[in-house]
Amino acid sequence: MTALAGTSADAFWTTSLRRWNAVCWVLFAAMAVGIATLGRPGGGRYGALALLGSVVLGYALLDRFPRNRVVRPHGYLTVLVLALGGLAYLRTSYAALFMVTLPHYWMFGRTPRISMSFLGLATASTLLGSWLQQGWSAEFLGETAVSTLIVVAVGVLIGLWAHAVVAQSSERARLIEELERTQARLSEAHQRQGAADERERLAREIHDTLAQGFASIVVLAEAARAGLAADAARSARQLRSIESTARENLAEARELVDSGGRPGTAPDGSVVTTLRRVLDRFAEDTGLTVRADLTDLDCDRRTRITLLRCTQESLANVRKHARATTVGVVLARRPYGVELEITDDGAGFVVETSRGFGLDGMRKRLAELGGRLTVTSSVGDGTRILASVPAAGDTEGAA
Repeated sequence: MTALAGTSADAFWTTSLRRWNAVCWVLFAAMAVGIATLGRPGGGRYGALALLGSVVLGYALLDRFPRNRVVRPHGYLTVLVLALGGLAYLRTSYAALFMVTLPHYWMFGRTPRISMSFLGLATASTLLGSWLQQGWSAEFLGETAVSTLIVVAVGVLIGLWAHAVVAQSSERARLIEELERTQARLSEAHQRQGAADERERLAREIHDTLAQGFASIVVLAEAARAGLAADAARSARQLRSIESTARENLAEARELVDSGGRPGTAPDGSVVTTLRRVLDRFAEDTGLTVRADLTDLDCDRRTRITLLRCTQESLANVRKHARATTVGVVLARRPYGVELEITDDGAGFVVETSRGFGLDGMRKRLAELGGRLTVTSSVGDGTRILASVPAAGDTEGAA
């Protein structure tokens, strides 16, 4: 931050110096002509020209080689202080040089303390040279000292004001840059979060469609192979289920590819028709008793897909883990929305220790609709899955 503020200040001073540079050269030339034509004859004139020439040479080198290691800004200001004292002693155009070079103390001093230090030295040098030449005369006290102090006071006020303006500009530039960096970091964080959310959503879609289908195919294939000799008719039905599941998986895969990974569409028909097809297939494949009490409901597309995925995931868990004999499914309209309840009389589990991706996926699907998932189970006591989806327009209240 400090480096940024310093850079802004450097840019300000560099721009100001360039603007003042042309004026300085014109005034330096005018002073040289004035000293040469109007100065006192003799050695004083040449001495004044030599002092002015040293200032001009230092300024030229500093302007031409701003990063020069020999002629540094503070070295130039030192030469300027000594030249002002010498010109004041020679009583030759020191006031004009003082006025012309007054901004240089603030341009090359870099900080207010250094600038005011050199300005104080220049004032002292000028007054000392004038005092050595004039003594404690009325001219020195009434004109030279007073006019010099007035010029210095004005220069100090202008310089401090300019530094305050630069400080404000630097702080503003720092805040703007910091804001831009923060916005860039926030944008990157949003992009990373969006990518993570998209990966999680796509993983959930694959888990709820393709992965479940492949798991079903594996189970059916193992059962068909085991019963091929003993019950050929049952094995044939299982093979047909394998074929049907594989075709559905292929259709799901194509749909995921065509939609860019967006959620697939629920099968045609009402939500009750869709769930009955799923339950009939499940009963046929597993041989379990399925008791369904499904109320015909009008649901939007997202709700239909969510209810279908929750049913598929619950039935997949029953098949893989529950060792149940009976499954109950209830779909009902409640005052606050839609409720889907799936129960089994299987082995049960400890809900607090469950880390399954399927339950977490169901929770997130329902949360996207403002709903929630309640899982009730204990070892040896079966499992109850309750999915609640608020009615359209009640999403915020349910959440």
